[in-house]
Amino acid sequence: MNKTLCALLVCWPVLALADEGAVKLRPGANQEVVARNCVACHSLDYIQMNSRFLDRKGWEASVTKMIKVMGAPIREEDVPLILDYLDQQYGKPK
Repeated sequence: MNKTLCALLVCWPVLALADEGAVKLRPGANQEVVARNCVACHSLDYIQMNSRFLDRKGWEASVTKMIKVMGAPIREEDVPLILDYLDQQYGKPK
């Protein structure tokens, strides 16, 4: 079911992007990689909502879940770029 929902959102990017104009990620290296991969399945505000709770290991678990459980079509080479960005821009304060 979750894979179907993800595939549906990937097939209809207009729906997924429809309300993303108001959501702005913090500027940083690989911001566009994160936006391109994450918005395929969910709103970018998911990142902002979880930023208070997740450190790098938490973000890694979340990205891994998105790929392995939800079927997110994230290229393997994008994963470390995504994790670097999320940890640097939205990681739990150290």
